[in-house]
Amino acid sequence: MIDFSFYYTSIILILMTVLLVKEVFEPDIVIFSTLILLIIGQVINLKEALIGFSNSGMLTVGFLFVVAEALTQTGILNQLGTFLLGKKDNKTITFKLLRFLFPVSVMSAFFNNTPIVAMLIPTIRSWAKKNEYSVSKFLIPLSYASILGGTCTLIGTSTNLVVHGLMIEEGIGGMSFFEISTVGIPVATIGILLIAILGHRILPERKELLIELGENTREFVVELKVEANYQHLGDTIGKAGLRHLKGLFLFQIERDKQILAPISPDEKLMLGDRLFFTGLPNTIIELQKTPGLSILKDRTFDLKNYDSDILKTFEVVISPSSPLIGMNVRESNFRSHYNAVIIAIHRSGERIQKKIGDIILHSGDTLLILSKYNFLKDWYNSKDFYLISKSEIVYSKPKWYTYFSISIFVLMILAMALKLVPIVVATALAAVVFIVSKCISTNTAYKSVHWNVLLIIASAFGIAQALENSGVAYFLAERIIFLIGPLGIIGVLASIYFMTSFFTEVITNNAAAALLFPIAMAAAKQAAIDPRPFAIVVALAASASFATPLGYQTNLMVYGPGGYKFRDFIKIGLPMNLIIGIIAITMIYFYYF
Repeated sequence: MIDFSFYYTSIILILMTVLLVKEVFEPDIVIFSTLILLIIGQVINLKEALIGFSNSGMLTVGFLFVVAEALTQTGILNQLGTFLLGKKDNKTITFKLLRFLFPVSVMSAFFNNTPIVAMLIPTIRSWAKKNEYSVSKFLIPLSYASILGGTCTLIGTSTNLVVHGLMIEEGIGGMSFFEISTVGIPVATIGILLIAILGHRILPERKELLIELGENTREFVVELKVEANYQHLGDTIGKAGLRHLKGLFLFQIERDKQILAPISPDEKLMLGDRLFFTGLPNTIIELQKTPGLSILKDRTFDLKNYDSDILKTFEVVISPSSPLIGMNVRESNFRSHYNAVIIAIHRSGERIQKKIGDIILHSGDTLLILSKYNFLKDWYNSKDFYLISKSEIVYSKPKWYTYFSISIFVLMILAMALKLVPIVVATALAAVVFIVSKCISTNTAYKSVHWNVLLIIASAFGIAQALENSGVAYFLAERIIFLIGPLGIIGVLASIYFMTSFFTEVITNNAAAALLFPIAMAAAKQAAIDPRPFAIVVALAASASFATPLGYQTNLMVYGPGGYKFRDFIKIGLPMNLIIGIIAITMIYFYYF
C-alpha cells in the first residue's frame, strides 16, 4: 500500500542520489544524513537503523583494512611492482598487459585492492616513463583488473561482504568463501582478455601529463660501497640495472682513489667500488637496502633490516650557529652525539663529489638521517638545526616479519575457506595477531581503517531496510516483473544487474549494493524463484563498475595519474559494463537455473 512512508522514502532517496551524483558533499555525510532523515520520518526505528553497525560484513571490511596495511608495511606488496612489468623489449602492449593484469587480479581476490593499486600507480608511471610507454595505456587496465579480481572471492571486495551480510540478515545464509568464484573467475578472465587485447586500443596515448612537483628540486647525494655479497659483482652497470633507476642517477664511481665519470653502461662493478648516486629520499632508502650495497656498518642501526615503527627518516637543515659547521661528517661524531645516522646530503645547487665521511658540513646543508622516533622532540628547539621535519615514509621491517605475515595471511584464508571459524572471527584474529606481533603499530592500524567507507556500509544497511519497510522495494520489483517478466528469469536477472550497475556508476558500489539488494529479494519472491542468484547478481553488478571514475575507488585513484578525461572511462567502460554484464547474467542463469 502506498502511504506517507513510501513518498517520504522515495523523495529522500532521490535527493540522496542527486547529492551523490553532483558531489555536493562527501558520500559518507550524504548517506549517513539520509539514514538520520529516515529515522526522523519513522520509516525505520533506531534498532533497524543501527543494525548495519554490528553487521559481520561491515566489521570484516574494517578488519581487512588492518590486514592489508600490515601486509603492505611488511613489504610483500612493495616487492611486486617491477617484477610484474618486466624490462623494455619488443613485446606488444597486449603482452605487457597480460603479464601484469592476471597477477594483479589474483592479488585483488585476496587483498584489499586499494593498497595494491596505490602501490602500483607510481611503479607503473616510473616504468612507463623509463621505457617510453604511455602511462594512460596501463592505469585504467590496472584499476579494472583489480576490480575484476575482487569479484572472485568473498573477501575480494567490500561489496561482496556487504551483500554477504545482507544475505545473513535476509535469512538465506551468507556466501561461502568461493561461492562467487564460479561466476567471478570466468568473468574476470574474459574481462582481462578484453582489456589486454582490445581495450587498450580505445585508451588515449598520453605521455608526461603530470609533472612530479619537486622531483628535481631537492636531490640528495648518497655513497654506497660494493661488497663481496653483491649479486652483480663483475657485471656491467647496465646488466646490474643501475643505469636507469627510478628517481636515482649514478653520476660517478670511485675505484682505488680514481674517479670514473661519466659512467659508461659497459663499466664493470668491482669489489670495493664506491658508487655515488643523486636521488630522492625514498628511492635512496630503498636502494641502500640492496644486499651487497652498503652505506656503512653500524651496530646501533641495522640499515638493511630496520623497523620503520621504531626508526624514522628525518630531514634536518644545519643552522648558521650549528657546531657541525666546518667539520666533516666523520669528525662530527654525528651518530654518538645525535643517536642518528646520516644517509645522504643535499647542498642546493651543488653536486657533492666526496665520500660522505669527508664532506665538510656547511650552513644550509640538508641531511637525510635515520633515527629513533623521538629525534624530532629531542632536537626540535636545538640551535644546531634550522629545521627538522619527517621525511617521506618508507615502510621497512626485519625480514622475518615478511615470512610471518604471509603465514598469518594464508592461515586466515584457510580458516575462512574451510569454515573453521566465522569469517569475521578469522579476519579479526589476523588483525589482532598483526598488531600484537608488531607487524603494524596500534596507531597505524587505527589510521589504516577507512572509517568513511565503514560509515557508508553501515548506514546503507539501514537505508536498505527503509526500502523494504516503505514498500519502495516491493513497488520497484513489481514494476520490473510486470515489464520484464515476459522475458523470463534471465530478463529479471538482467534488469536487476543493470539497475545495480547504473546506481554503482552514479553513487558508490557499497551503497548501490545495499539499495538494490531488497529490490532483488522482492523480485525473487514475486517471481517465486530462488533469491540466492539474485544476491550474487547484485554483488557482481555493484563491483563491476567501469564506466565512470566515481563508481569505484580504484577508478578515482588512477583518474589523475593517468591524465584521463571523464570521457575516457565512458568510451572503454560502457562496453566493458555491457559485455561483462551479459557474461555474468548468462553464467548465473545456467549455473543456478
